[in-house]
Amino acid sequence: MAAPELAAVPVLILKEGASRSRGREAQHANIMAAQIVAETLKSALGPKGMDKMLVDSFGDVTITSDGRTILDEMDIQHPAAKMMVEVAKTQDTEVGDGTTTAVIIAGELLAKAEDLIDKNVHPTIIIDGYRKAADKALETLEKIAIPVKPKEKAFLKKVAMTAMASKLVAENREPLVEIASSAILSVAQEVEGHYRVDLDDIMIEKKPGDSLTDTRIIKGIVLNKEVVHPGMPKHVENAKIALLSYALEVKKTEFDAKINIESPEQMEAFLHQEESMLKTMVNKIAEKGANVLVCQKGIDDMAQHFLGRKGILAVKQAKESDMEKLAKATGAKVVDNLEDMTKGDLGHAGLVEERKIGDDKMTFIEECKNPRSVAILIRGGTERVVDEAERSIHDALCVARDVIQEPKIVAGGGAPEMEVARALKQYAETLPGREQLAVRCFAEAMEAVPLTLGENAGLDPIDILSELRACHKKGETWAGVGVHEGKVRNMTELEVYEPLAVKKQIIKSATEAASMILKVDDVIAAGKMRAPPAPPKGLPETEYEGEE
Repeated sequence: MAAPELAAVPVLILKEGASRSRGREAQHANIMAAQIVAETLKSALGPKGMDKMLVDSFGDVTITSDGRTILDEMDIQHPAAKMMVEVAKTQDTEVGDGTTTAVIIAGELLAKAEDLIDKNVHPTIIIDGYRKAADKALETLEKIAIPVKPKEKAFLKKVAMTAMASKLVAENREPLVEIASSAILSVAQEVEGHYRVDLDDIMIEKKPGDSLTDTRIIKGIVLNKEVVHPGMPKHVENAKIALLSYALEVKKTEFDAKINIESPEQMEAFLHQEESMLKTMVNKIAEKGANVLVCQKGIDDMAQHFLGRKGILAVKQAKESDMEKLAKATGAKVVDNLEDMTKGDLGHAGLVEERKIGDDKMTFIEECKNPRSVAILIRGGTERVVDEAERSIHDALCVARDVIQEPKIVAGGGAPEMEVARALKQYAETLPGREQLAVRCFAEAMEAVPLTLGENAGLDPIDILSELRACHKKGETWAGVGVHEGKVRNMTELEVYEPLAVKKQIIKSATEAASMILKVDDVIAAGKMRAPPAPPKGLPETEYEGEE
């Protein structure tokens, strides 16, 4: 007798609700998601690019053309699209500019790769081709880069002008660029023959009100604090500044203690003792010659009164980061014990003054001799303008820092990308097999930058591209898209310059992101967690009692 046939039992490997897509389907979905992100940013590229208005879940509005900000504010869910956000973040963290370009090139690399996958070229071959092309592209950029002197302010201003050209504040960029380049030169430190710049040494304070042209650099620090006591001076010239990292008050005991006071005289003596301890502390500060005190913690009311009597301007509850910047700006040392304080621990500033800025009172510590930390106070008509001005100044500071740290520049306007594309097409001919196709695709992806610049300026992209190719073939290295003139121009004549570091990072970030997305051929997504069912509404509790 034949054995009864076993019923087919389904084998469940993934949790219920999980989804999986494989092979071409997964690759297509990932490439499509990444391309959509790149398409979103395309119209924001260049001086003629458009701005995006982003509204978050609370209804707060951000208006910007900054690639990193746009991607941060968009609530992106797709995992491959999130990788494009990572590209922008890496670009912004490393060099501070070129975020939009990096995402656009990554999107183009994926679009070209999809065409090759459809022609049955294996993704691994494409990735190898892209890696070789990226190395050749970096080599080409190094070859054409223009060396400059690290602290040459003229070139720092030119790269900052280019970085700001595509921003909302482009009309007022000249004074802002002057501020950014001065700030960077103030905090640049020479270490073993190389310059280093820490952007944390530049404090940026924003206050809506006045206009963008009232933005200024302060050779010192601005504290968003007011003077603690009305009896204190609000204006101190030739200031000697003490920085304290602990509270100026009588310390409470760690354990519980009881004091029996039996007469008014004892009460008076007790209060007098506390008063004299505070007075001694203030006298110690005054004896060292300090006429300004910045305290990281609190200051007792009685101590405030004594400080006022001594003519010392005091500020309390300053942030630790502000204390560090103050130490760098004024040359003071942060003291954690009054007993150890010496005259050498005091810092110096030409002027310390409380001023009303907008609705708030702020304390300005300025005219420091050679400050290693400076502040930029940004003003603007509305909060949106001030926020966008801060993002623009951040980009300008970053590109100026890049040039000081790696003193090489290239022209902008898509010229270096066209030159790289030309070199890659020549290089592709020397390669065997299918890698040649991948290198050609990389070259075409690089051409997306001048193409998009032309499109955003309302020019015919095909005309511009063919003209650029012809110019670069003739050896015109710096031929790029003159968006304001509406034709191909020599970008060095227009003084459009960008740091070499930015261009190199764009190629590295875009290649790595495209390679990572291309390598994925299986997407396994866990099922979304379900919320527990809510109890039925309106039923009296008694109905549940005694149920089995």
